Amino acid sequence: MKVQRFEWEGASATADAVRAWAIEAVEDDNLTAEVSRIGTEVFKEGDEALLQLTERLDGVSLTRARIKVDPGDAEAALEGLDPSLREAMELAAANIRSVAEAQAPDQPRTVELPQGQTVTVRELPVKAAGIYAPGGRATYPSSVLMCAIPARVAGVERIALVSPPSEDGRPSDSILAAAALCEVDEIYAVGGAQAVFGLAFGTETIPKVDVVVGPGNVWVQEAKRRAFGEVGIDSYAGPSELMLIAGHDTDPHWAAADLCAQAEHGPESPLLVVAVERAVLDDIVEKAEIAAGERPSVADARLATVQVPDLVDAIALANAFAPEHLELMEEDAALLADRVTTAGCVFVGRHGATAFGDYVAGSNHVLPTAKSGRFAGPLGPGVFRRKISTVEIPAAAAAKLAPHADAIARAEGFPVHGESAMIRAKDAKVKGQT
Repeated sequence: MKVQRFEWEGASATADAVRAWAIEAVEDDNLTAEVSRIGTEVFKEGDEALLQLTERLDGVSLTRARIKVDPGDAEAALEGLDPSLREAMELAAANIRSVAEAQAPDQPRTVELPQGQTVTVRELPVKAAGIYAPGGRATYPSSVLMCAIPARVAGVERIALVSPPSEDGRPSDSILAAAALCEVDEIYAVGGAQAVFGLAFGTETIPKVDVVVGPGNVWVQEAKRRAFGEVGIDSYAGPSELMLIAGHDTDPHWAAADLCAQAEHGPESPLLVVAVERAVLDDIVEKAEIAAGERPSVADARLATVQVPDLVDAIALANAFAPEHLELMEEDAALLADRVTTAGCVFVGRHGATAFGDYVAGSNHVLPTAKSGRFAGPLGPGVFRRKISTVEIPAAAAAKLAPHADAIARAEGFPVHGESAMIRAKDAKVKGQT
């Protein structure tokens, strides 16, 4: 484990320093250009690009017929799932569904305005959603649950899943089982940036979607960023992050376990521990280094520490850093939680391990990273829905509104906009409807 100590320089300056340190692990000067090239290849060559890129980047040779996975394979994977794993996935699915349903949109709202017009705002689901479930270092059936269930609750008609192929040319059995459990409509054995572009642009085998969601490495997230506009996306969701605020009563072994757990996502995932007391930080670092040394999968973890003047500063740092996960392992955690404004998900109290949120708590683990919690939040049904406004303007309302519309239009240099409004006012006046 590599530990980096940062001195307190104020919330914003310290957050910027830690963020710069975190970016070092994922910086790649060629990333943007390479992802752009992959996007161009998929856009121009479709399936052929997917096949070539899968062989070059994933080391798996596929035929066009094997890009789309037989739905029967998913059902068979679900039936063959270890009973304890299936029970756990079903519990997770039920909790995720309950939280998603609590976020389901209300009925259309109509606002009656003083001039006599009405504006009705209603929500409709997108027709097709694409889900990215990571593979490679590990497989993520939990991501299938986290993405597909909110999409279903939102009312999406068609859900397409992409996930990297294993050596046998299919996504892992656990991914397939989760897809069957969520009644995903289509499954494609494609991963990486090319999978995101395949969903966004469409190919001969993959029909294009309206929204692409899901976590992934920097290549996947860069592809989502570049595909935005062609499709909607959830947020910049990866690599994973954890910030932990510790107090004098924090169990250092528990804190170390939480840090190492998040480090399983890879050395690109920044870990940050904050405390008022230096002794608390030192104790957690010591336990984390021991734990990481005993667990090869997290030996390369990167951990930063910051000693802050007081807990108010700790929360200010959290709000400036905007971590994906924030654990408040301090005795006043419940009081502090309301002051957090930018974290993707806040875990309150000593029992609030991020691992619960990753799997079974019911909250969603597709969360904004890389400081995007300043403007984005957890994946939910709202990501898969779009708003439509319906405006009804009676003649009398048009007569009242037109002069004001005309004034603003002329101020903006669009006089014909004003004319368009004023002819309604003149018509209403002639007909005595003012």
